[in-house]
Amino acid sequence: MLMEIVQKINSYLSDYILVFLLIAVGLWFTVKTHFVQIRYLGEGFKRCFGNLSLNGGKHESGMSSFQALATAIAAQVGTGNIVGASGAILTGGPGAIFWMWIIAFFGMATIYAEAVLAQETRVKGKDGEIQGGPVYYITTAFKGALGKFLAGFFAIAIILALGFFGCMVQSNSIGETFSTAFHIPTWIVGVVLVVICAFIFFGGIQRLASVTEKLVPIMAAIFLLGGLVVLVMRAKYIPATIGMIFQYAFQPQAILGGGFGAALKIAISQGAKRGLFSNEAGMGSTPHAHAQANVAHPHEQGVVAMIGVFIDTFVVLTLVALVVISTLYTEGGPLAAGYTGAVTETIGKTNLCQTAFGSAFGTAAGNIFVAVCLFFFAFSTILGWNMFGKINAVYLFGKKNPKLATIIYNVIALGFVFAGTMTKADLVWELSDMFNQLMVIPNAIGLFALTALVVKNVKERDRLVKK
Repeated sequence: MLMEIVQKINSYLSDYILVFLLIAVGLWFTVKTHFVQIRYLGEGFKRCFGNLSLNGGKHESGMSSFQALATAIAAQVGTGNIVGASGAILTGGPGAIFWMWIIAFFGMATIYAEAVLAQETRVKGKDGEIQGGPVYYITTAFKGALGKFLAGFFAIAIILALGFFGCMVQSNSIGETFSTAFHIPTWIVGVVLVVICAFIFFGGIQRLASVTEKLVPIMAAIFLLGGLVVLVMRAKYIPATIGMIFQYAFQPQAILGGGFGAALKIAISQGAKRGLFSNEAGMGSTPHAHAQANVAHPHEQGVVAMIGVFIDTFVVLTLVALVVISTLYTEGGPLAAGYTGAVTETIGKTNLCQTAFGSAFGTAAGNIFVAVCLFFFAFSTILGWNMFGKINAVYLFGKKNPKLATIIYNVIALGFVFAGTMTKADLVWELSDMFNQLMVIPNAIGLFALTALVVKNVKERDRLVKK
């Protein structure tokens, strides 16, 4: 019964609110910033990789710009790229990927605004740690009771969505894939995961930054290399694969069945919902990481934040989609006729990516490769999401004693991490989706309200460039 209620809420949010709100925010800031995601994309890459170091060192407080980006990408590149993208393709067809791209393009302008505002409104707490994120720019935009309500609503939603339920989703995916690939009992995976996470959680932001700046580039390189090997092996199917993404974006009924309108709604909503879960632009999560960056001007971290969405969606997620579609949906593939019939009993969103890599590498090797990659993806996401939830837990409960609030929050979070490896994920996925989507509403309201502050930062940079 609870599952049905949550699914109905999610369906309403994703079909009638989320799609329009995400696109509206992205379009708004795209226009207001005069396509900042195009004009300053080059600057973003230079700031990210111009002086790349995997050892950014310790800071008195906060992080280096790259450490903040690595922490944001750690949160963005998780099961949303493997399990989430697979679910979008299964439910919405290959065309759902096109709508993910659209969401991501406009989302780059949205996340620029989020990062700029996080920098503009961040504060230093009693414990000396930098605190920043939507609750701080929401209360800047709205003084009094309204600001407190919207910020409190967001804080509760993100703690549940990411800090607790989200980490369950990630640990569940790790447990399932390791069980499939290595036949390790999920409870053993849970114990090991909790021990590692506890060491990092209780080490504070500096320890987390030190881990993510090394982990993210390594995990990305391993996955990209494996994906490129598959695409080389399936090279002759790449044109057809790309064609299917565009064809089924506008003719989804050809593979989903049913009427055109209903199929199109499914394709777009799946692309939007899973796109949000993947790159998190507009959700209000990654601004917590970008607030930590020690930069000279908020614009500098804004353009860096855009690169996070670019890498997440246009590189990692696209690679997943090309591998899945080229191996399973093209001629002779088990899903060439759509996701129907007996195939639904053996292939689901949790094992679709393993099936795709297995068709190229062999079943055992494919399972192992995806299990290892998903461990890195999901583990790094747990680290990022724990930090995001912690900042909001301190906002709600830790004004007098932030250290105690952090300890209590971390203990509860570790319980959810372990529980995720021991339970079925369907309801947890739905609950995580619901609170993810609810986070968007107060975050979007805060972003709209502070448009002038975002535009001011862009104009200041435009003037410097003209000089």
